[in-house]
Amino acid sequence: MRIISGKHKGRNLMAPKKLPVRPTKDMAKEALFNILNNRYYFPDLKVLDLFSGTGNISYEFASRGVDQILAVDVDMGCINYIDKISTQLELDIRTLKADVFSFLSKNSEKFDIIFADPFYSMELTDFAKIPELVFTKEMLLEDGVLIIEHSKHTSLKHLPHFESSRKYGGSVFSFFK
Repeated sequence: MRIISGKHKGRNLMAPKKLPVRPTKDMAKEALFNILNNRYYFPDLKVLDLFSGTGNISYEFASRGVDQILAVDVDMGCINYIDKISTQLELDIRTLKADVFSFLSKNSEKFDIIFADPFYSMELTDFAKIPELVFTKEMLLEDGVLIIEHSKHTSLKHLPHFESSRKYGGSVFSFFK
């Protein structure tokens, strides 16, 4: 995986093979950050990275100047890897080992961007729980957005607060406001 832009632009990171992850492909990540770059000034953002895996998305935000990032994943190996890379690169990424749905049901913090990258094979009812919890608990700041990455074989257009989606290869980013 590679950091595309910012102070660590071009840096390649090698995650341990044993982690249960599928990092967002560079092409899709670059397209996503081009969209976000036109909407937001990164140093002002507060970001929540759900199902953070290797921390790929968190590193990209941090490299671009975001210093308020919380990465949540249930796998301790993923959390340890994010902590290790954050320390090495001197990035401000807080981590939390937790089940994402338990975290969302208890969370009281608000964010500008909430990014969720669950397993593509997750049940549609579980995908639906993410925006349901985010909007019921009012976790987005003004002009905030929830972005869910999912397979092109999954459609989230029927869910409340759906705004739009963008497809890149086999991946889709669905935006909720």
